Amino acid sequence: MVIFTVSVQHAALNNGQFDYSSWMPCGSLLLHKPAPTTKGQSSMTTLLETLPNIGETVKFAGMLWILSHNYTDVVLLGQYPEERFDEPTPKQMIKEFQAELSYLSEEITARNSRLEVPYTYLNPTEIENSVTI
Repeated sequence: MVIFTVSVQHAALNNGQFDYSSWMPCGSLLLHKPAPTTKGQSSMTTLLETLPNIGETVKFAGMLWILSHNYTDVVLLGQYPEERFDEPTPKQMIKEFQAELSYLSEEITARNSRLEVPYTYLNPTEIENSVTI
């Protein structure tokens, strides 16, 4: 459960933040007025009064970029740069896990090749081994 939470679940929630929320009307972190509750009662003026100003938008976009950007020392799911096991059983388990991740990545890549907007955030080649913030 812990490994899933700090790798796959984190990637699902974190990796697309900038792509999907940096356009402020889509995912604003701040509203200066309550959202409209009745259809057809808002105008461009009320929309602009509700959304954050340019300075606030830039700060939020910068924060989203930092949170969803990969670090230079990224270690992907299933990669173990430091060899910590020398027994045959754990080594075989790691090898099988890596093979399954490779298969999943191929399947996701094939599926994404047919999509207008591919969903890459849960491809094992994009998932970090752990949270690196």
